[in-house]
Amino acid sequence: MTTDLKTRPDIFRVERSIQIAAAPESVLALIEDFRKWTQWSPYEHMDADLKRTYGGAAKGEGATYAWEGKKTGSGNMRITRATPSLVQIDLNMIKPFQASNLAEFTLTPQGDGTRLTWAMSGTKTLISKLMGLFFNMDRFVGGQFETGLADLKAAAEGRA
Repeated sequence: MTTDLKTRPDIFRVERSIQIAAAPESVLALIEDFRKWTQWSPYEHMDADLKRTYGGAAKGEGATYAWEGKKTGSGNMRITRATPSLVQIDLNMIKPFQASNLAEFTLTPQGDGTRLTWAMSGTKTLISKLMGLFFNMDRFVGGQFETGLADLKAAAEGRA
């Protein structure tokens, strides 16, 4: 493995998918309303005393959410696009490190249910390239996405 950071990719993408036995609009309702993320997001349960601030629109485009916690750090999100098949979110981490990424939820009707894909992409900084020598972001973040998708599936299917 080369240690030359200049040759490492400048962008990253982490993506996971799941099949959910619920209509796309039921799944969408859990994603486009940040207040409902407490039902499924793996990050919501990391800090018992997580401080949450909601703003902007109640749901969908323009909705905002900021958080601060000991384990989750701090940051904010804003839904920049919300359609029946796609929710795009600007994600800004402040602590423990600064990063600006794009989160996307793609909903595809499939049979009697929905195929949901959760993805995050962004630019790799020099520091994140260095961290990548020792830390597999796809495995770490992907694992969190898998947990969140399983919990979202349970909530959408009424098993939460």
